[in-house]
Amino acid sequence: MSLNLGIRRSKPKHRAADKVAGLETENETLVRQVLGAMEYIGQLELVNACLADTAKKVTDQRDTARSERNRFQVELGKARTLLTPFLAADANANAITVPPAERDTSAVEDQATAPIDVRDLQARFTAGPVVSLHHSPQAADPAHIPAPAA
Repeated sequence: MSLNLGIRRSKPKHRAADKVAGLETENETLVRQVLGAMEYIGQLELVNACLADTAKKVTDQRDTARSERNRFQVELGKARTLLTPFLAADANANAITVPPAERDTSAVEDQATAPIDVRDLQARFTAGPVVSLHHSPQAADPAHIPAPAA
């Protein structure tokens, strides 16, 4: 019988009991996580119920406020109809009257001007149909003036 003490394992042997203990520890951790998640979900459901209740109350308040606003608008329209003649009478009674303005036109720069006679220009520049100078042969000559109309 020969003993060979020089050969040793670098890793310990895998024992089933060690593996079972590790799996039981992992299982307990997972069970705690599941229980925590279930508790958290229960809290979220409670918060969700509270939010739904609050949303219903706010919706009811909004609907009540809208109906009151509509009722007030109808009342305001009726009040304006009744008040219109009184406002008109008050405006007529307290009207501000100002005499017509008189402008001194004796200065040279304030003299009225006569209209400018533009008939010659109209006759000269309405010689025919409008032609785009872009496509016209006279487009190259910037001093070109159309001929007077006959």
